[in-house]
Amino acid sequence: MEIIIEEVSRGHKVISRDKFLTDHVSIGRAYHNDIILSDPHICPDHLTLEFDGQHWRVKDLDSINGSFLGEGKKSADGHVVNSGDVIRLGKSQIRILFPHHPVSDSISLSPFENLINATKQPAVLIFNVLLFTLITGWLYFLNSPKDINFTQYVVPAAGITLVFAIWPIGIALVSHLTKHDARIWTQLGVCFVFYNLTWVSDFLETVVKFNSSSQSMLAYLMTLLPISLAFILFWLNTYIGFHVSNRRRTAIAAGLTLLLFGGTYLIQLSKKPDFSVRPQFDSTLLTPSFLVTESSSVDEFIDASNKLFNKVDKAAKEKE
Repeated sequence: MEIIIEEVSRGHKVISRDKFLTDHVSIGRAYHNDIILSDPHICPDHLTLEFDGQHWRVKDLDSINGSFLGEGKKSADGHVVNSGDVIRLGKSQIRILFPHHPVSDSISLSPFENLINATKQPAVLIFNVLLFTLITGWLYFLNSPKDINFTQYVVPAAGITLVFAIWPIGIALVSHLTKHDARIWTQLGVCFVFYNLTWVSDFLETVVKFNSSSQSMLAYLMTLLPISLAFILFWLNTYIGFHVSNRRRTAIAAGLTLLLFGGTYLIQLSKKPDFSVRPQFDSTLLTPSFLVTESSSVDEFIDASNKLFNKVDKAAKEKE
């Protein structure tokens, strides 16, 4: 009689899986067992599974810590096994399955799975990393109050690139430690694509704010763009590295986004420098060099102001 035995973690992640075509399976810490578990709370000969011709039964071999069904305290000794039963031994767990045990429906590849995989291609990955490094170095050069040469901003730009690479590498490491596929190159590719999109969103936000009133709704909407990009990136990180439900994936992405932008906002509130090498201006006070609409001359501005005052005076007189 065929039987499948899985060693599973507390979170029901499969650690190992074995299939036997026999009527007797021994489980314990000793090396002569069919299933060898290294948990020190398990006896050398802990339990056996025996097929009596009709059913599989659990037999506990007078183990010190016992054998129990699932998370409860019901002893597993003498239990007639049903497919999918979980038996707890010490601090370990095994799940017993029969060949006819149903499996969940196959999950079709996501429409953007191919697009995600494209980001890990060597040419695409190298391009995005170099682009991020060049943009970072250029911004470092613009924001530096001192004149510096090429090598003086290439080194910090490369350092910042390495710092930003820590996040996808960390996600891949956690995926590996939790028995998932690390997919480190895919994580790096997706992250640097979104890092570069963040530079684009920063530029667009600056253009919009310089070309609209500080109270404009469009300016507020542009502020949501980097937040949306961060949420999508964290969602994709979870999608690539972990097999979790969409609900949990969305909750994790939302929590990380709130932590990132909420923490950044609190830091900005706590630090208010007297001087900034990159001050923020209101377009109503200072017209930027890349203003989309043409600015008016001084004479045109005075003429428009006089017309406005005359209109207000006329309206005031009519109300008297």
